[in-house]
Amino acid sequence: MIYAGKNTGILVQGATGSQGKFHINLMNAYAKQVGGTGVVAGMTPGKAGQDVFGVPVYNSVVDALDEYEIGASVIFVPASGCGDAIMEAADARIPTIVTITEHVPVHDIMRAVAYAGSRGSRVIGPNCPGMLVPDECKLGIIPANLCKKGDVGVISRSGTLTYQVISELTSAGFGQSGIIGIGGDAVIGQTFAEVVDEFHADGRTKTVVLIGEVGGSLEIEGARRALDLGMPIVSYIAGVSAPKEKRMGHAGAIVEGGEGDAGSKIERLRALDIPVATRPSEIPDLIRGL
Repeated sequence: MIYAGKNTGILVQGATGSQGKFHINLMNAYAKQVGGTGVVAGMTPGKAGQDVFGVPVYNSVVDALDEYEIGASVIFVPASGCGDAIMEAADARIPTIVTITEHVPVHDIMRAVAYAGSRGSRVIGPNCPGMLVPDECKLGIIPANLCKKGDVGVISRSGTLTYQVISELTSAGFGQSGIIGIGGDAVIGQTFAEVVDEFHADGRTKTVVLIGEVGGSLEIEGARRALDLGMPIVSYIAGVSAPKEKRMGHAGAIVEGGEGDAGSKIERLRALDIPVATRPSEIPDLIRGL
């Protein structure tokens, strides 16, 4: 199981907001399609007694846990309350916390990710599209119609690039074992290396596709981890033309002090003998060539 599976009961925090409502409906439509459990409860303070497309809403995470077995939470809470929402889920010992919210204050997310770790919970995101395991479960906003069950694991910092790459893979006949959007912020929960560990432990993933961008060195750490585990890997790094010292969309996508630009990442990956695509459409051929 990669973070969650078909039998995982899902809680949505921020269930009564427009995004929460919209995606509860889509997540449960996918759960119904694949015979999964899906979203069993929602949570919004002061909204207990309401329901969203038949999903009951509670005032707190603990109230929802009194009624349902919950293995994962998906957070659509506004940025100002997101850190507290993560810590409330972690306090309730929910093992997987997927955080879709963007623009979370840096100190809030630093504190929340550290607190979740101390409680044995893992945070995916923030500022991410969530995750989808084909024919198992969908936690977040990844379009299910692009995905197909298979043995390619996809890890990405970018939502839009995630969608483009899985579309290319599916069109070329490559199904996915799991698709994990880790988020593009400067501070995130799960890293490339940690997701690689999840794919390896699950045992279904034969190839890893790593989708990175400018800023930091998480891609290199993830690639090295895959090599250490003997997992074939191909990659794509966005931002070859990105100017230095300018943040590019994501909070973590900034080249500082000459470190973390796309060109240097590509060189380091190729020095590890990892194929690097110059555009997403090349990824299927790179997998065939492994």
